[in-house]
Amino acid sequence: MLVFLDTEFTNFVRPDLISIALVSEDGRKFYAERTDYHRDACSGFVREIVLPLLGDVPGAACSRSELTQRLQEWFEQLPEPATIIYDFEGDWLLLVDAILGRGSRTPPANFGEPLHLGNSSITHPVFERAQNNTYTQQWPPHHALADARALMAGYRAWHQFMEKIWRIE
Repeated sequence: MLVFLDTEFTNFVRPDLISIALVSEDGRKFYAERTDYHRDACSGFVREIVLPLLGDVPGAACSRSELTQRLQEWFEQLPEPATIIYDFEGDWLLLVDAILGRGSRTPPANFGEPLHLGNSSITHPVFERAQNNTYTQQWPPHHALADARALMAGYRAWHQFMEKIWRIE
């Protein structure tokens, strides 16, 4: 099962997770916003663009420890192991940190394998067009859930396009 990941975080130097979204190919979704991230560490971009997008998804707010529990439960409910697709390495690292929590927990059985999409795929015109077409006024870029959905749309369009080429080779 493919699961698409996106996060929002405080800054690039010492990122602290603010929000996280996972969207599966079968329509399942996970979205959470941490209430205990380091607000004073937010970059100007995050303050101006990301933070105003928070607070619109009912039930999303949670602490770091609640987030770990929610993630564990979500992955345990998947019918099969997930291939977790992301376009930024930091997203993967933040997910791993969040799902393991402060202890040395082991991830749930369906946590699965990572798949990092490189620049050749995410900058492909087919990928970018499909990705950009998913954004709306209600779900703009830099909202983790909107970005995870856009990542899935871009990947699906790109993969379908590339399958034709791969068959020829």
